[in-house]
Amino acid sequence: MSHTAHIPSHRKPRRSASKIALRAGVAGGVLSTLAVAAAAGTANAAEPVSETIEMPTLTADLSAQIAQSADATQQAADTYESRAEQDAAAAKAAKQAKEDLAKAEKKAEAERKAEAAAKKKADEERASRSTERTSLSTQSATGGGGSTASNSVAPASGSVGAVISFLKAQLGDAYVMGASGPNAWDCSSLVQAAFKQAGVDLPRVSQDQSTMGTEVGTSNLQVGDILYWGGKGSAYHVGVYIGNGQYLDAANPGKGVVIQDLSGYPASGAVRVL
Repeated sequence: MSHTAHIPSHRKPRRSASKIALRAGVAGGVLSTLAVAAAAGTANAAEPVSETIEMPTLTADLSAQIAQSADATQQAADTYESRAEQDAAAAKAAKQAKEDLAKAEKKAEAERKAEAAAKKKADEERASRSTERTSLSTQSATGGGGSTASNSVAPASGSVGAVISFLKAQLGDAYVMGASGPNAWDCSSLVQAAFKQAGVDLPRVSQDQSTMGTEVGTSNLQVGDILYWGGKGSAYHVGVYIGNGQYLDAANPGKGVVIQDLSGYPASGAVRVL
């Protein structure tokens, strides 16, 4: 035995092959990882860098604000549209009013002209009637004597024509109860004035006129006969027969002095004073 055998050796113990292999594997793995990392770094360096912007997250308040803004925008649009419609309607109404006013003025002007023409015509007819009345009065005064009202009247020749001419000259005059001319009559005043043209003085009222002259049947009438409606002596209306089944009278306020057919309103009786 060596005299140094009991002294521990200062050599490092040999590593076993398995430990060496393990360490080599670890080292290789590290190197491989570094190599891969380096390669990845090189690849990443070659690629372009892009930046990702993160969009803000919509919160409840932001959503409410957006909704309110949309509502306000819609309300404004509706308001503008409503105003536009109102303006269009107002413009249309103004145009229509202007057209209506023009039509009304045109119609009023036409009515004024028609009224003026009617008045002129009425004045001319009135003047013509007045002239004819004057002429008839002159003819009556120079054509022969008259007589007082009685049941036996002897009028001058041609007196029936004077009566009928006077009556026709009053056509269109008004009917007014109690009136005695020259432009308004009631039934008996017209008959009285007409027969006065022939020199015959008749009573003023229809009741008395129905008792004058000679009673004749309504089927045997002659021009100039006095027609009456109602009872003899109590007649309520009178007129004068002018031939062809017609008579002339101051009918009523609605008609005035007119010519009518006996077939439409048959008389109760008739008297002849001429």
